[in-house]
Amino acid sequence: MINNLFMNVDASAIDWARAQFALTAIYHWLFVPLTLGLALIMGIMETCYYRTRKRFWKDTAMFWQKLFGINFAMGVATGIILEFEFGTNWSNYSWFVGDIFGAPLAVEGIIAFFMESTFVAVMFFGWKKVSAGFHLAATWLTGLGATFSAWWILVANAWMQCPVGCTFNPDTMRNEMTSFMEVALSPFAVNKFCHTVTSAWIIGALFTVAVGCYYLYRRREQRLAVASIKIGAIVGLAGTLLALQTGDHSAYKVAQVQPMKLAAMEALYNGGNDQALTAIALVNPFAQPDYTTEQEPPLRIAAPYALSFLATRDIHGFVPGVNDILKGGYLRADGTQEPSIEEKMERGRQAITALQEYRKIKAQLKGQQPDSPTANRLGDLQETLSRNMPFFGYGYIKDKADLVPYIPLCFYAFRAMVGLGTLFILFFIVVLFLVYKRDISQFRWLHLAAMAMLPLGYVASESGWLVAEFGRQPWAIQDMLPTWVGVSNVGAGSVMLTFFIFLVLFTTLLAVELNILWKAIQKGPEMEENTESK
Repeated sequence: MINNLFMNVDASAIDWARAQFALTAIYHWLFVPLTLGLALIMGIMETCYYRTRKRFWKDTAMFWQKLFGINFAMGVATGIILEFEFGTNWSNYSWFVGDIFGAPLAVEGIIAFFMESTFVAVMFFGWKKVSAGFHLAATWLTGLGATFSAWWILVANAWMQCPVGCTFNPDTMRNEMTSFMEVALSPFAVNKFCHTVTSAWIIGALFTVAVGCYYLYRRREQRLAVASIKIGAIVGLAGTLLALQTGDHSAYKVAQVQPMKLAAMEALYNGGNDQALTAIALVNPFAQPDYTTEQEPPLRIAAPYALSFLATRDIHGFVPGVNDILKGGYLRADGTQEPSIEEKMERGRQAITALQEYRKIKAQLKGQQPDSPTANRLGDLQETLSRNMPFFGYGYIKDKADLVPYIPLCFYAFRAMVGLGTLFILFFIVVLFLVYKRDISQFRWLHLAAMAMLPLGYVASESGWLVAEFGRQPWAIQDMLPTWVGVSNVGAGSVMLTFFIFLVLFTTLLAVELNILWKAIQKGPEMEENTESK
């Protein structure tokens, strides 16, 4: 039972379960954004072939589809393992919210994955077997299937950040879905999907431009390189600008439902009105700051009023800091007063106690009809549980300091993501100017810069996920379930062993993919001599 299971779980098993899931997620996300980004780019290239019927565009599309296929296969392998870990290492979590969390994962597996696997076969093997129009449709549907798959995974993740469309059933000890559409189309999920996919376009664009510049640096495949750089830079600039917009909307949503995450991102200890957005500050990266005594980080450079506008859409709006959230008492956006953490913890304990007593009485009855006093008592307990259920997770918190994420990681990861995103906007603008107005093959410094930008793209992408996941700690599900309550009751040794097995396996997969990709890039496209023919 979720009330007492966590009491028997080895603390080190919790740490190893988190480490294993983080390892799998980080490796998986090395493959996914390139898949989503290349899906768009190869679709554009094949569309150019369909419109012009020039062999050059067909050869170009086939080259990028080959690179897409190599990366696609590796992403599937890590993704399957990631989903199985919910059952092996997080069975208590899966039991508690499986009715809700499992639905988008099931849709992803039944519809999106089969959609990808069906049309990817046509895309790779159907060039001489189906019409050009059908093949173009298969290429776009392959990319759409990959994006559709990402949608459902991100819906599940967004629900963990902002649980909606569900109610708790004390008889089954499970949260049950009340509205699938509310879960699937929550504003938090829509914003997370849009921001994640547009950031994936940036990775695909950086990869395309980097490969094109590699060819120019080696003075080979120059026509393909220039054409690829043009398409990649256009997609990249569009992706960065859209990511900027969707990131702003995501930050606004975070401010509404996860104010502690926003406070950690900004190292904002004491909030207030007219808050400035920190550009950079001297936050010790190796230790959690003493937020109870510090007023603000030293050497802080900030944009006046920007944080208030980001969080409230009002330059004079109130933004709570870490201490404000812990103390409570301030007015929220809906006009209600924020309870203190102590009050939330007390109400959470009331919910847990009511649930324990309810379950005890129901077990004693064993299917018998309760008499009037017992029925009234069950009704009172249900009412107490329903009233305090929004604070259920706080009942497991022993120290309110546990509710503050690790501020240095959130602070610097957020600035790495935003800073690199700004750099990418400037980079794509420079590339587009040079490729259209100059002979880009002559700018060897740009070729080297483009190749260096590719790993920075992954740093920015992984930094965004670090903010999203570390920023919501200690919650597996926001306000509902702390991380340590959701783990399986398994030995730390078993999880540690599989952690190192996965580390070796994933590292090998990554090395294999990089080797295959590198050989495919070195070999280059198989271009026919008459590239103007059909």
